[in-house]
Formats: sequence, C-alpha cells, structure tokens
Amino acid sequence: MESQDAQEPPRKRRRKAPTSTSSSTSLALSFGVGLVRYLSSRGRHVLRLIWLWLAEGNLYVGTSASEILHYVAIPPDPADTTASPSYIFASRLQPTYNQSSASSPAPGVQQILLLPKVAKACVLCNGTLTFYSLPELSPAFGNTVVAGCSWIGGINLNTTAEEDADGETVTICIKSRIRLVRIGDEPRKVKNIEYPGCLAIARRDNFACVADARAYALLDVENQQKISLFPISSLDENAAGGQVEDISSHLETSRPSSGTGDPRAHGRSTSLGTFVSGLGRRSPQSRSQERSGRNTPERGLRAASPLRPPDRPRSGSVTGDSSRGPSVSDKPLPPPPDRPSSQQAVQNQPTPFSTKLVPHICSPTPTEFLLTTGTTPDEPGVGIFVNLDGDVVRGTLQFDRYPTSIVVDGNEQATAMSSTGTRQSQEGHILASIVQRKQEGDREVIEVRRWDVDDANGTEHLDIPFSSEEESSEDFEPVVGQARLRTILAQHTAPFPEVGERLRLARLRVSGNGLASTAESNKGPRTAIDNLEDKRNQEEQAFGQRLGTQSSRTVLWSGSSIWWLMRNPLVLRLDGALDRSVIPMSDQGHIVTERKEVSKIITSINEYEASTETEFLSLKYIRQKAGLILFADTLSRGPSSSSIPDIELRAMEDLLVESGLDPRVLLSMVPLLEEEVVDGENGIWIHAGLIWVVEQYARILSDTSGSGSIEGPLRNNQSVHRIKRYLGAWRQRKGFGSIADEVEVFQSVDAALLHLLLYQEGLQSSKSGIPSAARAELYSLVDRGMDCFERAIVLLEQYQRLYVLSRLYQNRKMAGKVLETWRRIIEGEGDAENELRDGENEVRKYLAKIRDITLIHEYGTWLARRNPGLGVQVFADDNSRAKFVAEEVVQLLQEQAPDAVKVYLEHLVFGKKKVQYANRLIAYYLDSVLDVLENSEEARSILAQSYESYRALQPPKPTYRQFIIDNTVPVPWWQDRLRLLELLGGSHGADFSYDLGNILARIEPFEQDLVPESIILDGRQGRHKQALRLLTHGLGDYHTAINYCLMGGASIFHPVSGSLTPNETSTREDQATLFGYLLTEFLRIEDASNRLERTSELLERFGAWYDVKQVLNMIPESWSVELISGFLVGAFRRLVHDKHEAMLVKALSGAENLQIAAAFVEKCRVAGPQVDEIQ
Repeated sequence: MESQDAQEPPRKRRRKAPTSTSSSTSLALSFGVGLVRYLSSRGRHVLRLIWLWLAEGNLYVGTSASEILHYVAIPPDPADTTASPSYIFASRLQPTYNQSSASSPAPGVQQILLLPKVAKACVLCNGTLTFYSLPELSPAFGNTVVAGCSWIGGINLNTTAEEDADGETVTICIKSRIRLVRIGDEPRKVKNIEYPGCLAIARRDNFACVADARAYALLDVENQQKISLFPISSLDENAAGGQVEDISSHLETSRPSSGTGDPRAHGRSTSLGTFVSGLGRRSPQSRSQERSGRNTPERGLRAASPLRPPDRPRSGSVTGDSSRGPSVSDKPLPPPPDRPSSQQAVQNQPTPFSTKLVPHICSPTPTEFLLTTGTTPDEPGVGIFVNLDGDVVRGTLQFDRYPTSIVVDGNEQATAMSSTGTRQSQEGHILASIVQRKQEGDREVIEVRRWDVDDANGTEHLDIPFSSEEESSEDFEPVVGQARLRTILAQHTAPFPEVGERLRLARLRVSGNGLASTAESNKGPRTAIDNLEDKRNQEEQAFGQRLGTQSSRTVLWSGSSIWWLMRNPLVLRLDGALDRSVIPMSDQGHIVTERKEVSKIITSINEYEASTETEFLSLKYIRQKAGLILFADTLSRGPSSSSIPDIELRAMEDLLVESGLDPRVLLSMVPLLEEEVVDGENGIWIHAGLIWVVEQYARILSDTSGSGSIEGPLRNNQSVHRIKRYLGAWRQRKGFGSIADEVEVFQSVDAALLHLLLYQEGLQSSKSGIPSAARAELYSLVDRGMDCFERAIVLLEQYQRLYVLSRLYQNRKMAGKVLETWRRIIEGEGDAENELRDGENEVRKYLAKIRDITLIHEYGTWLARRNPGLGVQVFADDNSRAKFVAEEVVQLLQEQAPDAVKVYLEHLVFGKKKVQYANRLIAYYLDSVLDVLENSEEARSILAQSYESYRALQPPKPTYRQFIIDNTVPVPWWQDRLRLLELLGGSHGADFSYDLGNILARIEPFEQDLVPESIILDGRQGRHKQALRLLTHGLGDYHTAINYCLMGGASIFHPVSGSLTPNETSTREDQATLFGYLLTEFLRIEDASNRLERTSELLERFGAWYDVKQVLNMIPESWSVELISGFLVGAFRRLVHDKHEAMLVKALSGAENLQIAAAFVEKCRVAGPQVDEIQ
C-alpha cells in the first residue's frame, strides 16, 4: 500500500552549522534528504532507513518497510553558489524476497550495491538478493534471486589494479559459503570460498578480510587459504586466532598452530589471540588508559613506518609492520597443515557462543584492514589494524562504546576522490557511530579520531540531531542505535558560506577617534567613494562564494533523516578553537585569553603548507586573528603583562608582521594611536572575520583608559616598548612591493611611532628631569625621514618639540623652515625640552652650509642684530659655501643691522688687513667714544682717573697702553678706544693713513680727556715737541716717550708682541733732535728726584745721541758732576774710541796707499816703456 506522503518531494534542507568547531573536529552535518512519515499497511509508524546509495544524481533509499525509494537530484541554480541540489521523488520499488524465510520482524532493505560501470544494482532485502538495472530499477537477469543471502559487496578496493571490461566482481555471502560473481551482461560465477555465515568482507585484490558472527579471518581468494585472526568479542575464549587453514574443499578442518602437531605445519604466534583475549579482562586502570587514546601492544616493537618492507619475511610478532611488494596480488598464504582426523575435528569443535557485537571491517590503506573488537555493546570497543600477513600493526584505537558502524574518511579515500590533494584531505580519520551514555539518557554521536597519527587528545564527538519531522510527530519516541555510516560512490560538494564570510575582505571603518560603527559610517549622503566601496563589496562577496566548498562520499542516516558528513573547513575549525580560547567576562567587562591554547594553534598551523587558495587565505586569516588576540590581551593586561616571557612576546610580534595584517588595524585598537590611522580613499580592507574581533577589543582597550584619560594601556611602559618594536619592524618593510596601500600604511606607522615616542619621552622626562632614552630614538626616527610629514608637523607642534621639528625640516632639506623654527626657539617660543643648545651659534654654522643667498641675508642680518659678533661671522667665514663682496656686506649691515657694521669692519681691518676700511672703522670708534664722553661725566672721570693712577705709579712701570689693557673697564666704549688707539698709532704699517684733519676736528673738544689720541695726532702732524710734552707731563709715560724718539715720531702704540719698526724715513739726526726735545722736557719735570733720575737715566742710556757740550750747557750748574758721571764717562769713552778709531783708519789708509803704489810700479815694469813718436 502506497502512502501519499512518500510521494511528496522531500523538502530541501539547509546545511546545518557545525556542532563543534574545535581544532580537531573535522566533520560537519549537511542535510541531504529528509523523509516524511510513511503509512504502511500494518499501521501508522515512523519510517526507519536501513540503507541508501547515491550515484550519478540518483538516490536510492532502503527502508524498514522493505521498499526502495528512488529520488532524482535537481541541480541548483548556477547563479546561487551556496545552494545544494534538491531531490524529487521518482519511484518506489518493493524488492522480491522470500517472506517465509524472512525473520520476524523483517529487517527490510538490508543492502543496496550499485555498479555504475555495468548499470546494475544489487539489493539485499530480508535475506533475499535481487538484481536491477539502473537508473530506473527495472528487474535484471530474468528476475534472478538468491535466497539465504547475508551480505553483498566485497568489490575490490584496489580499483586501479582491476581492469575488467567484462563487468565487476562482487562477493555474495550465503549461509554455507562465499561466492564471487562477476556482474556484466549476465551474472557469472567466478569461484566459491568455503566460509559459512559471512557477515562482512573487505577485499584488496586476492586478499580479503572477512567476519562471521564470532571472529575475523584473512582469506587468500586465489589460493583458497584462511588465517583465523581474533574473535569479535574478547569474551569468546573458544575462538582462537592464529590458525592457517585450507578451505578449498567442503570438509573444513583446522589445526591450531600452537601445541604439538605435524612439524611441517606453518606455525603462527599465539600472541594475537592472547592480546585479543585480554581485552575482555581489562582492569579498570587499563580501561582508563585505553580511553585516553591509542593503546599499543608491545609499542616498543612497533616501527616508525606503518608498513613493513616488502622483502621482510613474515613473523609471528603481533606488532610487526608489514607491506605488500609489487606482486602482492599473487602472494599465497602459508601452506596448509595436514588435516586432522574426524575424531580430532569433532573434539576441536568450539562450543557455541552468543554475542551481540556486529563485526566492522574497513581498509584505510592498500595493505591494512581495520577491525573492531570488544566485549559487549555497552563496553568500549577497540580498533585493531591488521596487515596482509595477519600481523597487528600500528597501535589500537579506543572507542568510548562499541560502534554500530564505522567508515574511513580521508587519506587514501580523500586523496582518490579529491583533485586538490590538500593537506586537510590527506588527514586520515575514523568515523564511528556510537551510543553515548549521558545523565539525560543515551544519545547517538559520531566519534571522530585520527588513525594516521598518534593523537591521544584528538577524539571529538559530533551530535546527531533528530529531524524536525520526527520531533514534531505525536508518536515520536527517540530510538538510539539506528545511526549508520556509509561511504558511497557519488561525491557530494557543498559550499560553506561561513568560510567566504570570514575570508572575504571587508572595510574596517575608522574615524578620527578610532573605529566607527556601521551606523555612523552609513550616515550622510552617498559619494563616489561609497559607490566604489559598494562595487568592491560585491566583488568580495562573489570572491567569498568561491571559497570553502568541501567534497565528501560519507553519508549518515538515522531514523528517517539523511545527512552528508562533510569535513569542517580548516578555517572554521581553527577559528572555533581561537574563539574558545577567548573567554568573555561580561560581569567584569574584559576578556580572559588562554594564551597557551592560542600558541598551540599557531604551532599547529606552522606545519601546514597551503596548496590551494582557500588554504592559503585560511592560514593567513588564522595567523592574523591569533596575532590580534595575543596583541590585545597583552595590552589589556597592563603591568601584569611583565609575566609573559619575552620570547613569547617576540614570537607574537613576528607573527603580526609575517601574517601581513595591516598595522593600521592594530593602531585603530589602541587609544591615543587610533587618531594616527590614515584611512585613505581606498580604506582599510581586512578579512571580514576580523572586524568583530577588532571592534570588540578596541572597545575593551578604550575602557581600560578610564575616565578623563586617553592613554589607556600606554600607561604601561612595557606595552609602549612592544608597540614601538612592532612599528619598527614594519618600518623595515618599506619598499616591499607586496604591501597594499603602502602610502597610507607607512604614513600611519610613522605617525603612530612618532606619537608614541613623544608621549613616552614626555612621561620619562617629566619624572626624571633628564633626557630619556627615547630621545635618541626620536632623533633617529626623524632624521631618517617620515612619510607622514604633515602629521608629524602637527604632532611636534602639539607637543612643543620645535627642535625636533627643525630636524624633520633638515631631513627634507627645507633650510628656510629650519631657520624659521630655530628663530622661534631663540626668540623665546616654547620648546618643551630646551634641546637647542647655543642656538645662535647653530644658526651661524647652518648658514655656512647653505648656498641660498636670500636666506643667508635674512637670517645673517637677523643674527647680526641679536649678536653682532656671530652675525658678522656668517659673512666673514672663509669656509662658507656662499661668497660675499665686502662692500655689499657693509651696505647690507648698515641697512639691516647697523650695530654689526663696526664688528664687520673690525674683521676687515684687523682680520683681513684691508686698511681701506680703516677710516670707516675709526669713524665708528670715534662715534662710540665721543658720544659717551659727551653724554657721560662718569666716562670722563674714568679717563682722568686712569691718567692720575698711571702717573702715580713708581718706575719701573708698564707703558700706558699696557696699563689700560690690564685695567680694562668692561664697557664697550673702552674697547672701542683701545682699538682706536691701535689704529691711530699706526699698527698697520707706514702705508696706513687716515683723515687726520677730520679726526682732529672731532676730538678737539676732548683734548684734555683723550691725551693719548692727541699725542698720536701731534706726532702725525710733526709736532714732536708737543707730543713729547704730553707724554712726559700729561701721561708720565717716559718709556713710551723714549720709544717715540727711537721711532722717529712715527707711533707710540704698537702690538704688544713683536719688535719695534722704526720709521724708515727717520735718520739719526732726527732721532738726536727728538732726544734733545725729550731732554728738555725731562729737565722740566716738577718732581726734583724724578727729574734727576729720569734725566740721568736718559743721558746714560742714550748718550750717544747727545752732544756733550750741548748737554753741559743744558744741565743746571747746581748739579754735581757725579749726577751725570755715567753720561760723561760714556762720552769720554766715545771720544777716546773715536780718536783711536781715526788713528787706526789713518794707518790703514797709509798701508793701503803703499800697496797700491807698489802694485802700480810692478805693472809699469811689466808693461815696459812705451815710446810715443812725435809727429
């Protein structure tokens, strides 16, 4: 009786989100077909699926009502990349079966085996096997049926090794034997294998692993031999393993390999049976150890490779590894032993054993079979790997409960079906449906574990939900133990939109004060930039839809629901693990991060090598998210982050840089630095899955700043140091072509680093009062150039760091801005750290390095106004790059810095010896001195006091020039007077001349005050008597008066060091005349003792210039001869010397005359007489 409900097309189901997203969970449930309730002729009950198969878009579902429901897949809309195929009901088939032989209640459709190569289907229903043609399931082979069948399958899993154009070979298990049948245009028997009661089989070429109700065995199909392995239940002590039997005839006899027997028999180790038998008598301690992961018998004997080398002979070790050589299909089992007698066979018959354990056989590799064993269905199960020699290899797998079904997913199967060959598809998993016992009741789950690696902590469980139709049913009663797993021919590809939603790029919106919410970003009118953003969002949406597709051949059904079991994409698994490592503390307003778990995830992905675009983006995304989490956690911890090892922090920084995460993302999370993010026209585009993380942590970090503060986590100096290190690492990546939005990125990095250094140095300097270590970093940053030039100016102005600003300008070679900034500092504008030391001198040195005449004129004259001495050096420096004409400089200074003209002229006259500028300099000196004397009585008093003080000194005393130098008055006009005396005194040589008349006219009103000047001018006019009178009586400088006479009246003031240079035009007579004038003045000295002493000294030292008679006439008669005895003695000596000298000269002249006469006579003699004839 047909049901209308069964004919309704099943509704299309959306894929269910993964129930677990941990790092090791590899599967997700995807709804395929959900069946509605079915009304049978026996009453109303919930339909239960028994078997299904999918091939080439046709779904065949076997039910507990002994029917096959045929559905046809309708491809989804190509435009909708996230849609899955929908299925429509096509037909219903009730397979033929022997109702009398069917058990009660009837199991229904037990198996469906599709053979697409020959377009045939084999259906096992209620113990009867029938054959049909695909796809419409019409009867085949004349309604051939096989009664008493227990299992159908056994297709050679080495599909590449079997090339049979005549059909496909299947294995039919009937009550008494196993029959190999080749299905083609008609079924044809290949051979019979005497193995009664077979319930499961897996075949690799000529080797097959089989199981009956009690034990497993390994068959050599070609040579008709069997190796007994171990019982399904370890409580079955009668089922001994390790037996080799010949099964080529109907009389099956066996001989155990242990004990006494024929020495020719092939003996096998009984350790396998011992190992399996021990499973039923485990201690509680051993059970807990096995549940933790793999339990490996004799682990020390297991080799690193899961396969044994081909040339190694078989051994009896249960843990020895094995591998098949190239000719494994032709390899026979060991020779059978001699058959025992009938009596022995009867004695060896095992006693019956009843068990409810269902055997499970699968083959993860071409050389291995995985078998399950246990004690009871409620106890844990064990998975044992057996190679083609019957030896146990690898370790064992521990299941929480004995599985109801088991399949292999990944490794060989995934590689064979996947064209991508990704690392994820290479991972080998065992999927087992088990009944898990919980407090609220038993529940079916899928237990997932790796079989290709030792991962004791890698077991995950996937819950099996009930369908909505079942739960809504009035008579629904959940029944556990119905879930079944199967690997089918068809490959199903399903999209995971969550992958694209995480990996596609989305714009991270930032404002001037950090992140902007979506609502804020949508305010305001649309612009062209918004339209471009919309276009890119559409492109990213389309790109994301191409990512995250997964393929699978594993099907799960339970009750009336069917699911695909898909591998959870790598990004979803790792992303879920990261999410679980972050624990929000809503009551405390922060997040607790399990840093060790995050580090484990990072370490695990370091082993991955991306082979597809999706994997590459997934690993990149996970690295970026992990780095974000660690970074935010480090900042949020504040001072307590010092407990984090430095090596871990450096690894975090390396991860952030190597992951390629835009540094602007991190900066947008940090208070104070968020305002340095340069969004640009393109915006900041990151993986969409990161945006929520960034916004969440940015909110938390901003909350840590507290009220009235914007620094937040930057109050911790260690956090500042880490951010500096991270930004410094990014600065080293400048010029890398792989960096998107390079301009905006490095503008943000430079601005943030500058802001951070300014902030840090401000804190340190305010506390210590001395320059901090950050200052050198700040200088280095600015001196190497910054991309954020305009922003740097604003920050430096904001922090009042004008000197650092000038260094920034220097890097850009903006000389005008450099000088302008220095001028602001020198003129008193605030510079927070007072870093410009000796600023005026720095300006002078900088002006010497540039060639811009305009700037030199502007700032040189400005400096000359402030400091004439330094300002003049700008124009006087011979090493300056710019050269100047002296006359132009004088004119410029007269216009812009009049006070500096005198200094520049001094440089020209005294430094460069350009005497042509001396008159101008003398005029400046006179202006300075005369203005003071005219307006200051104090100045005149100072001069008078100097004369009086000098005259009061007792000989020997220095010259008046030396006296006024040693007793300099610290006023400018005094220095000018000294320079004036030097110029007027002829220190620049005889060629130096000046306007004497003009000078006389100017100083005439101040003759009494400017005595030295009057003396010099009198000497220049030839008024030597007046000059010597002033020297003797006005100054009392007798030493200078003597020098005046020796110099011929040329100069009385000269350089302190160096020899005197007499006037080249003066003669001894002139000097004698001057000394006569001086004697006259000395004789007029008022102080008698001083007069006598000075006169006696003069006559004694310089008596050679005096005539004795004249001196005697001048000396008063009252003076005794003794007073001038020195002069007279000297005079007499000179007279005697002159007389003796005259006599000597006369005698010498006479002798010379005689010599000349004798020479003349001799020449005449030689010449002889000369006769002159008189005409």
